[in-house]
Amino acid sequence: MLSAFGNETLALLRTFSQILTAGISITAFSLLIYALTFNLRNRVARTFALILFSMVVLYSADAVGSTVETARSTALWLHIHWLGIILLPAAYLHFSGEILATTGSPLRGLRLWLIRAGYGLSFFFLVWFLFGNAVGEVIFNQPPAPYFAPTIFTYLFTVYYSLCVVLALYFFARAYNRATTNASRRRMGYLIVGALAPALESFPYLLYSSGFAARNVVLFWAVSVFSSLLAGALLIVMAYAVAFFGVSWPDRVVKSRLFKWIMRGPVTVILTLAMTTLVRRLGAAFGNTYSAFVPISMVAMVLLGEHLITLFSPIWEKWLFYGKDRRAIDLVQRLEERLLTEGDLNQFLEMILGAACDQLQALGAYVAVLGANGMSLALTVGEITIEESGVSRDLLALVSQNDSLPSVFQWGGDLLVPLFNGDAGNGKRDLLGLLGVSGVRDQELTKEQSRTLGVLVERAALALRDRRAQEKVFETLQSLTPEVDLIQRMRAAGRYDSQTLISEKTLPEESMAQWVKDALTHYWGGPKLTESPLMRLEVVQRALQEHDGNETNALRSILLKAIERVRPEGERHFTSEWILYNILQMKFLEGKKARDVASRLAVSEADLYRKQRVAIEEVSKAIIDMEVQVQNHHNS
Repeated sequence: MLSAFGNETLALLRTFSQILTAGISITAFSLLIYALTFNLRNRVARTFALILFSMVVLYSADAVGSTVETARSTALWLHIHWLGIILLPAAYLHFSGEILATTGSPLRGLRLWLIRAGYGLSFFFLVWFLFGNAVGEVIFNQPPAPYFAPTIFTYLFTVYYSLCVVLALYFFARAYNRATTNASRRRMGYLIVGALAPALESFPYLLYSSGFAARNVVLFWAVSVFSSLLAGALLIVMAYAVAFFGVSWPDRVVKSRLFKWIMRGPVTVILTLAMTTLVRRLGAAFGNTYSAFVPISMVAMVLLGEHLITLFSPIWEKWLFYGKDRRAIDLVQRLEERLLTEGDLNQFLEMILGAACDQLQALGAYVAVLGANGMSLALTVGEITIEESGVSRDLLALVSQNDSLPSVFQWGGDLLVPLFNGDAGNGKRDLLGLLGVSGVRDQELTKEQSRTLGVLVERAALALRDRRAQEKVFETLQSLTPEVDLIQRMRAAGRYDSQTLISEKTLPEESMAQWVKDALTHYWGGPKLTESPLMRLEVVQRALQEHDGNETNALRSILLKAIERVRPEGERHFTSEWILYNILQMKFLEGKKARDVASRLAVSEADLYRKQRVAIEEVSKAIIDMEVQVQNHHNS
């Protein structure tokens, strides 16, 4: 018999165990959503999702079953609990096999058959459990909790479960030994330690039918609380290691996303659940099982948790995830916050033009911007007399000699003020555009109006200057994007297997398709061909010798060879099997319009563009094959 203190301790431990069980279920479900959202295409992540699904079923059933009061409901949730356990071993073994495969050891041979046997045995136990007399009666009157009476099914499944865990740990150890870099070995270590979570989660349930659990109830629940805490922590460690598989994001992005996901999801929900449970239990102790404080505490914890995460996330990201890159990341983040978009620029210029109209009592105002295609109206306010054609024709002729432009001058019925990039007094002035005010013919500006107009002109020139500088930054970033994407892909591919750095998978297939499309668009000449990133491919560089060092002709020949690989065998026809080749030939090599090509091939324009995309992807794959062949020949 337990003393009063022992009973209170037992009740407290059971409450904590229930909260932790629900918390692990919430954490597993949140991580399952994360895996299905961000890296579902990766086989490691998919098999990890199976483990998480099993744990969601297992812990959810245990959390709900511990709160029901009827024998029938308890038996139902115990059955669901066992369904989660039965699904777990095969998924666990498969997961370890896929981890080993990422290190360059393909999933085949004995390992593949062991995994298939694992799924076969899990299916056998599942059918036995659902349709046979697999488990005994539910024992309600023996501590520490209701459980199924042991049967031959229980003992056989325990042996099967143990074998799967031992095999999985062996596969994990092999994967650790095959890891090539310090970072990959470190994450493999996290994975092996985190993989103990499924074994730990089953430990308390194996003790249910033992005499030890019945004789030491308080100790059992203390062990249960400890194992739940450890299993939850190891599950997060395991999810952290898996989060790097199948994504090409930098490590800091993976860590930051996962950390935010856990903080906004499981941590906030678990704290809210714990608070509401404690408030309800305290209320029950004073004779009120449900009070207004329960929903109030729930709402308060959710709002407080979300507020604290939003408030402190920039700080912990900076110190936990950025490391030596902190200064560069801060600079990029400040650029995002201070970015002057086209909408921001128009809004600012509209304010300036409105202020100019107010100060000069004018009918309207406008800003004409000088760009690569001439002079064009960027923004107008009120009624203006100039038209777009006049801007592009007359004003362009006027500003062609911008060195001789005065600071303020009349043009027709408008007052024009040049917007310069640079100091007007140093002789180095770059004309950005003109600020025009309509309806001020022959109006003499007062000293105050001149000063105010000068300030507004200075502000407008500053905005245009900053916008031009940012456009150059955008152009640079756009040109770097394919290279950065390729580097990130190769870095991600080589985390665990250095051989993948020279495999086909490291080539940016998505970017390659766009590069091919651009180059084909300017096949007979144009910047998308002459400045194409495809020029840097080794297969193109090898073709330079055949074309007297002419890069354009070399790339054009590679494109033509790739198109010929799409060509079916035999004489050319206008049938369905020739449609991809005919689109490439007629649209890009012959330069025909899309409408004419669609008419000749008897398809709609919408269908033409869909098939054109497929044709370009085939050309892209052909170029990738050619590049890989050249690289393999070079390496051999």
